[in-house]
Amino acid sequence: MKILVTGAKGFVGRNLCANLRNIQEGKDRRFPELSIEAVYEYDLDSTPEQLDQWCKEADFVFNLAGVNRPQNQEEFMKGNFGFASTLLDTLKKYSNTCPVMLSSSQQASLTGRFGNSEYGRSKKAGEDLFLDYERDFLRNAQSAGLVPRVLIYRFPNLFGKWCRPNYNSAVATFCNAFANDLPYTVNDPSVELELLYIDDLVDEMLACLEGKEHRCEFNGLEVIPAQPPTSSSSAQPSTTSSSSAQPTTSTLPAEGSVSSGLSAGGRYCYCPITHHVTLGQIVELLKSFAEQPRTLMIPEIPAGSFAKKLYSTYLSYLPYEKTAFPLKMNVDERGSFTELVHTHAAGQVSINISKPGITKGQHWHNTKFEQFIVVKGHGLIQQRSLNDPEGKVLEWEVDGDHIQAVHMLPGYTHNIINLSDTEDLVTVMYCNEIFNPERPDTFFEPVK
Repeated sequence: MKILVTGAKGFVGRNLCANLRNIQEGKDRRFPELSIEAVYEYDLDSTPEQLDQWCKEADFVFNLAGVNRPQNQEEFMKGNFGFASTLLDTLKKYSNTCPVMLSSSQQASLTGRFGNSEYGRSKKAGEDLFLDYERDFLRNAQSAGLVPRVLIYRFPNLFGKWCRPNYNSAVATFCNAFANDLPYTVNDPSVELELLYIDDLVDEMLACLEGKEHRCEFNGLEVIPAQPPTSSSSAQPSTTSSSSAQPTTSTLPAEGSVSSGLSAGGRYCYCPITHHVTLGQIVELLKSFAEQPRTLMIPEIPAGSFAKKLYSTYLSYLPYEKTAFPLKMNVDERGSFTELVHTHAAGQVSINISKPGITKGQHWHNTKFEQFIVVKGHGLIQQRSLNDPEGKVLEWEVDGDHIQAVHMLPGYTHNIINLSDTEDLVTVMYCNEIFNPERPDTFFEPVK
């Protein structure tokens, strides 16, 4: 398969092309059915001759090229309608009926706050051009096989790595501000955005290559899936009001592939996962991310959550001088103890270094529990139950060449001894709670 990507150096284009190359080079093995021979990357520095040749050879076209921040309003129509016309005319020139995808925008709905959008009108004109392109084939084709698949996506607000700040993405602007200690302004924290993460968008683009795009119609901004879901409870995306305490994710039902949007009743396409988040929620999350070098607190980032995607996006804007940060080492004659990360719900992880011959620990806990994982050196872990009248001592000899995790049991006093005469003992220590000096739940008691 030869794939043409227009607007290849834009935000979506860079991410899409990088993932297409991963598949082409065998680095991404999730798509065994896809065989990519070439990725043609068209942008402003490409030549008309390249566009001509690539339109002749392409087996699939992603049209991501467009204008969204021109100096003159007239450039909207030229960039968003004019180039689309050139692209389709060139495909027609070579009778190339390969599938073609169009990157449009919610503003093309021309409803609500987008009712007087010049950008929206130019995007709508591009959509109509693509729909007419498909209709012409439907009217003139001798067989359904000659009808190109036309895939028109009305994207909401996008965010993710490589998105340009201070341009047309509030998330990119805020992430860049917090990462680089720049001023920012939030006029109304209650304003809600529908956000689409770049990896979710790219996954949908890759689904297009397999004929598994999600088809729909639009009622204003509302997505109406082309095929009814099997469960009435999943018929509509979940939404949240701007006063909601937590961001929510909209996961719309998968619809399967169709041969033609018009013939299947779904003229448009959509990405099935978006997030409804207020500006205030975004800013509060970013504040907590920016505090992480001081608090060591890793944010709660469940799989698929908006927080996880935002944290990844925020990290991509960190400058060199903030990418690494010092940790507080508690050092004495025995070695050192350094807390690495804290979590809201699952405790903390630390690193303990014991000098040769040193014994550490010699204490017990009521409820607190730990895991000791020796990663370097040679040591001995001992534990004794305070409830055992015989005082039996349990022992585990551990070393960095045979890594294992040893539970420190509640109600057992425990220690760790460096058995080496020359080498430090390095132990990763997990504890189920962050240390609280007012409730330490740690009581001195020798094991022997």
